[in-house]
Amino acid sequence: MVRPRYAAFMGFLSNLFGGSSRVDLWKRFERLRESHSGTMSAFYKVKDIRTGTVLGLKIVDKARVAPVESRYKGLGKPTEGEIGSQITGPNIVRTLEWGVSTAGEPFVVTEFIEGTLLHALLSAQRPLQPGRRIDLVRQAAAAVAAVHAAGFVHRDICPRNFMLRPDGRLVLFDFGLTVPDKPVFLQPGNRIGTPNYMAPEVVRRRQADKRLDVFSFGVTAYEICTLHSPWPRGSSGNAALAHDQPPEDIRRHWPEIPEPLAAAITACLAADPDRRPPTMDRFLGMIAKLPATIA
Repeated sequence: MVRPRYAAFMGFLSNLFGGSSRVDLWKRFERLRESHSGTMSAFYKVKDIRTGTVLGLKIVDKARVAPVESRYKGLGKPTEGEIGSQITGPNIVRTLEWGVSTAGEPFVVTEFIEGTLLHALLSAQRPLQPGRRIDLVRQAAAAVAAVHAAGFVHRDICPRNFMLRPDGRLVLFDFGLTVPDKPVFLQPGNRIGTPNYMAPEVVRRRQADKRLDVFSFGVTAYEICTLHSPWPRGSSGNAALAHDQPPEDIRRHWPEIPEPLAAAITACLAADPDRRPPTMDRFLGMIAKLPATIA
């Protein structure tokens, strides 16, 4: 016997992730390879059998994502596909389709981006040319700015969610944790994100806003510029509890860093959200006078 409360909850999830029209994914798409799997989803490179177009297919593990989504029951939270379709720009992955499979799995179809994960690029520990560092920081900032301009907070800005294309364009993807930029979606207790990139207010379960993305971006930008983390790294997010201590001076790893860039990144890493740049546009303004190329 299905308990009424459980049945009601599963009904809520069905409504959340899509309507009654279901897609048989493996009749619609040819699986080319599994690119990567996360804790709550799997991502595949696929070919649309009808058109021959190569695409990205994300399949969400509904059971794993349910505890997160249940926090927003009754709040009218858009689905991941709906959110992704509203966030656009040259540094944002294009969301093309979304729904629920015949197996009951929520899915999102995006353009497939060939390239290298920013995380892999930085993990190789090969220093980038100074001009390349500045370019990547600007592109990452533009991507976060696009999320905020669309009215959302990403909540998982980190090098694992950026792809660097062969043509040099940096693209932000994965809106699985993204929520509308409204206080009700960012209440204390929603400790979500990637360890070492979570803002102190998130780790301490305090009310948050889009400035949590500014902090996470600051950690990412610091790593782009130095190949180091601004604080000792940890696996549980506890490293963020040390953020009351100032980050290691970025000049220690890049003595010749332009002062406006050093100041802007350091400001993003402030433990107090009120001391961070209030918007990514403000950050971009702080580094606007840096030359496009630098020796």
